[in-house]
Amino acid sequence: MNSSVRITFLGGLGEIGRNCAAIELEGRIVLLDCGQLFPYEHPGVDSILPDFQWLLDRHDDIEACIVSHSHEDHMGGLPHLFRHVSAPIYGSPFTVAMVKAKLESHEVKIPSLVSIEDNENYKIGPFECEFLPVTHSTPGGLMTVFRTPQGVILHSSDFKLDPSPVDGRLTDLSRVSEISEKEGIRLLLADSTNSESTGVSLSESEIGPVLENVFVENEGRRIIVGTFSSHIHRIQQIADAAVRTDRKLAILGPSMIRNVALARELGLLRISDGILLTEKELKSSKSDKVCIICTGSQAEPRAAISMMSTGSHPVVQIGPNDTVIFSSSPIPGNEASIFRIHNNLARLGAQIVHSGKLKIHTTGHGKAGELLALHEASDPELFIPVHGEYTHLLGHEEIALGRGMRQSKILRCVDGDSVCLDEDGLHLEKRVSDDYLMVDSRGVEVSKELLKERVSLSNEGFILVRVIVEEKKRRLLERPFAATLGWIEAEQADRCLNEIIEEIIRVLDGALLDGEFDKKELTRLVRRTMGKFVDLNTGRRPVLVPLVEIN
Repeated sequence: MNSSVRITFLGGLGEIGRNCAAIELEGRIVLLDCGQLFPYEHPGVDSILPDFQWLLDRHDDIEACIVSHSHEDHMGGLPHLFRHVSAPIYGSPFTVAMVKAKLESHEVKIPSLVSIEDNENYKIGPFECEFLPVTHSTPGGLMTVFRTPQGVILHSSDFKLDPSPVDGRLTDLSRVSEISEKEGIRLLLADSTNSESTGVSLSESEIGPVLENVFVENEGRRIIVGTFSSHIHRIQQIADAAVRTDRKLAILGPSMIRNVALARELGLLRISDGILLTEKELKSSKSDKVCIICTGSQAEPRAAISMMSTGSHPVVQIGPNDTVIFSSSPIPGNEASIFRIHNNLARLGAQIVHSGKLKIHTTGHGKAGELLALHEASDPELFIPVHGEYTHLLGHEEIALGRGMRQSKILRCVDGDSVCLDEDGLHLEKRVSDDYLMVDSRGVEVSKELLKERVSLSNEGFILVRVIVEEKKRRLLERPFAATLGWIEAEQADRCLNEIIEEIIRVLDGALLDGEFDKKELTRLVRRTMGKFVDLNTGRRPVLVPLVEIN
């Protein structure tokens, strides 16, 4: 009997982000991606990661980590995990360079990094792996073929079927068909992000002419383009448009500067030194023959465009002679923040161009027609839709069913599910944690309790009352002190706080007279008095901070 294969999904199924799966054979684990989820509504949280405890408990069993491509939702969790784990990391040359820079920026010891070329084969622990090129919105994406005792497992990575990619690197669907015909594909794990979008995606090469036309129409104006710093193909097309319209080019934002330098060094980005402006030159330049490429298309708080929109950028001040292009689509959850940036820029006089107006962006994820083509080429026996919101997984399941796959051959999984692949097919096993691991910019964990307090503070404010009790005479040493922020309007605060203090004096005087002197009990009485007053008078739920000192 052949050894079974287990796949444990730690993230990425039922959400956009923190993609991470563990593929296990003969007690050895190969990690497939290690991503983060962006914390849209989590104050003080910089990254949301998978709960790595199950992996940490088995850290000696981790053979390697394969990073399918260089997007943060597939590699952003590496610094946190690799503080505690040492195993080789595999990826394409650009992906490995991005991983190295990521780990260095977090001061994490660099493990062995293995650069994979297209169509290469590697033995990784008990797995025979073949890596196929895929087209995506960042260079060097890789589809992974796992050869196991239970047959071939194919992981699509994030992909699209672009007939004319900017770098000429096509998704190798012909090799998928060849493997399917010669060996058969037992299990397909495939990206579901655009399963609900009909048809096929627009080619990346079609974006360049639209961008260039915007440049021509804005002759005599400075142009600022916000896009993803890892979207090297888009950056190339922006640079080409700048050259063809006789503009100098400035690169702003730490991640944009780093990624452009890496891509130029690897020969993935062709930009001449002659057209590049330094920040100093940009600051002193009064010319409108300038194009700035920068971060902030998703309204990231510390990104260049976000700072420009508030007038706080150290180099660029927005004015009526600026055209700002958002060459991206809003990531779900970011819409309100992005529209706020649009409005702020417009108030400063800038003209705004975004993908809702013109076709200046295309997705990196295959739509329904492209997903169907992958299913046709791979003709899998079994299928698990991955990478996407729950509705995306359902949509991908419908594509497989529409092609004729039986429902019994499809397993819909979510974060935390562990699956066994054996001679009888796919079976759900004991679940692992699907909890969010929330960390701040230093990588320090933020607890759910702390986050709840922050959310409460931001929504309802707080009230603080400080009470000092004289130990010898068992009485209040002085009138209690009270302060509040964010609870009620300032003109009401003094009156309400005085009323709270008077009520606390009454309650504590009675308690102390009755012989109550336990600090915890006195604190409880203060809190209860504060809460009762707040509830009766305002119906709000501010954070209550009672401080009782005994001198």
